[in-house]
Amino acid sequence: MEKLYTKEEIIAKAREIAGMIANTEQVEFFKRAEAQINENQKIRENIASLKSLQKQAVNFQQYGKEKALKIIEEKIDKIQNEIDDVPIVQEFKQSQFEVNDLLQLVSNTIANSVTDEIIKSTGGDIRRGETGSYVKNTTYNKM
Repeated sequence: MEKLYTKEEIIAKAREIAGMIANTEQVEFFKRAEAQINENQKIRENIASLKSLQKQAVNFQQYGKEKALKIIEEKIDKIQNEIDDVPIVQEFKQSQFEVNDLLQLVSNTIANSVTDEIIKSTGGDIRRGETGSYVKNTTYNKM
């Protein structure tokens, strides 16, 4: 008989995988890029301006000040573009994408593997994605 795992054992293994992911090249690059961004005075000033303008935009929107809102949104776009034009910011965003992609890949792999294991353990058909009980109880198999 196969070993049955507890929720605690599975969470412990998930933490182990999380530790592995946290020690990948993608995450290391992400951390270095973030540190460089935080050390860059110009980027920090632009981010502070952006946050301030975003608060103003919310206020203008709440009070229906459309013209003022449009001006603020243009300023926000300009500063956002200045931030995005900095190479380290582009690299940071790329590394963020890669880390998220890795997390999604791990998540999908786990989900698909669990489904396949359930299908196999019930004597089902993996190609059709059907568990053994479904296969045994459907009419197409009884023809």
